[in-house]
Parts: sequence; structure tokens; C-alpha cells
Amino acid sequence: MLCPKIGLSQQISEDYMLLLTREWKGERFDDGRPKVSDDILNRMKLVTLEEAWAVLRNHNYKQQFEGNWQLINPDSVMVGRALTATFMPGRPDIQKAIDDKGHNKDGRVQSQNSWPIDLLQKGDVYVADQFGAYKDGPTIGDNLGNSIYAKSGNGIVYDGAIRDIGGLKEIGGFTSFFRSYHPSHHLNNAEKALNTTLVGINHPTRIGNTTCMPGDIVLGRDGGVVFIPPHLAEEVVKVSEVVRLRDMFGHEKLREQKYTPGEIDMRWSDVIEKDFSGWLNEHIDNLPVSREQIQEILNKRTW
Repeated sequence: MLCPKIGLSQQISEDYMLLLTREWKGERFDDGRPKVSDDILNRMKLVTLEEAWAVLRNHNYKQQFEGNWQLINPDSVMVGRALTATFMPGRPDIQKAIDDKGHNKDGRVQSQNSWPIDLLQKGDVYVADQFGAYKDGPTIGDNLGNSIYAKSGNGIVYDGAIRDIGGLKEIGGFTSFFRSYHPSHHLNNAEKALNTTLVGINHPTRIGNTTCMPGDIVLGRDGGVVFIPPHLAEEVVKVSEVVRLRDMFGHEKLREQKYTPGEIDMRWSDVIEKDFSGWLNEHIDNLPVSREQIQEILNKRTW
């Protein structure tokens, strides 16, 4: 199901989305958000943070990794398309204006923190800048967590505090990256008590020292998160697959003592490269990369 094309309060315009993501030439959701294929998402699950970081660095994307998270399901891997939300410290006049538009013009009945969650699709990751809010700041507990997981099949990257952590841990696949835990909940009544205001949905969003765009591929594993621009996602996957195969070949040949560590660690000679191509052909049906992808690698080689 595609994302409904509605004029939701705080959501980026389709024209602006297309402008900011113009390097992506593939499929999009109805609101313009890039839609990297499910095949790339599935293959991305085997990519390491180091492999992704190296490809992004080579393209001059140097602010795409963020670490130092607390985690739910720390041994699992989270991959999905980013849907972003930006919160700021609560301000009554802005909060009331946004509420009035959302409730009266857009027909929203829930509180603001549920608006971006309503837009989640399968394969999305909810990425929220909650400006590190702690006491009285959490906008996600086990109720919204269950909704997020039901809609997306994924967890969250949440730059702030969560609550109901016990309940969130009971959601089997809710792999999540968050800053802190606090048992309180956010306050969003502009006339009585207010801590957070939602100022953007699917806008460029700051997460720590990174910039996350809607449609970026979120790769979360091993305590860190990298945000991969959609137009680089396929390259990241293909580079990772080649590195994976070369490492397997190199380790095998080192155990056999066919080559020295110096020969494997440096740029490979034509002799080793030819041996690698033969090894790929010989093991094509027994490697952790699909036969089709290995054949593509072989077709591009000149030895």
C-alpha cells in the first residue's frame, strides 16, 4: 500500500521532496519519498557499518554515522526506509496553531506524536529527532511501539527518551536505537502543560551529528546507525557483496598457505585475481551471495 497523498500538517511538500532527493531516479511513494526496492533492503541486512561508511565517505558523505545508542534487541539488524519526524521544545503558540490546522483542516483527532506514525509503511523505520528530551519528554511507549511495529515491521531511531521499556522489549522484532529511558511521558497541552512540539514530518532531520533524509536507508547494527542516501544504496550492497566474497577467498587461501598475508593484504596481483574468478565460478551455488549477483560480478571482470 502506498502512502496516502494528503496535506497533513507539518509534512514536507511533494515538490520540495522531489527537489531534495533529485539524485534518486527510481520508484517513489505517492508523497515523493524515495522507495528503494525490497531486494536491496533484504541484501542490505548483511552489510556491515564499516562497508557502508566506506562507500559513503568515498562519495563525500561524511556525516552519516551515529553511535552511542541504547538498544532494544542489540544483536539484531534493522534495515528500512526512513520516515522522519522533527520535534522541538514545546511552545504554546506554535503548538496551538499546528493543532488547529491538524484537527480542524486535516481531520486529525490524535495528538501530534501519532501523526508521523500514521504514515508508516511496511519496510519503514521511524526516525525522530526528539532533541534528547528526557524527563516528561518520551513520546513513545509500548502502545505507540506496537503501532509502529504493526505498520512498519521495524523499530525506531529515536534521539530522546522512551518509556514502557519492558513492554517495548516484548515486541519481538522491535529493534530500536534510543538515547535514554524515563518513566514519565510527554506533555502536549498548549494551554496546561507542554514539553514538545512536532515541527516537521519527512523533512531533513538531524540525528546527533548526522543528517537523515526521508527515504534514506537506515542500517542499524552493532550499536550504531548509518543513514544511506537512496541513490547510493545499491552501490553499498554490491560493494559489500564483493568484499564478503573476497574475504572468504582470502581467508581460505591463507589457511591453505597458498598466498602470504602480504599478498592478500595488498592490492591483488593478476594471478590472484584470476584465481578469485575461478573460485567464484567453482563455488557459485554455495556462497552467501546469490548466483545472479555473482554472475554479475564475473561478467564485469576482465580475467
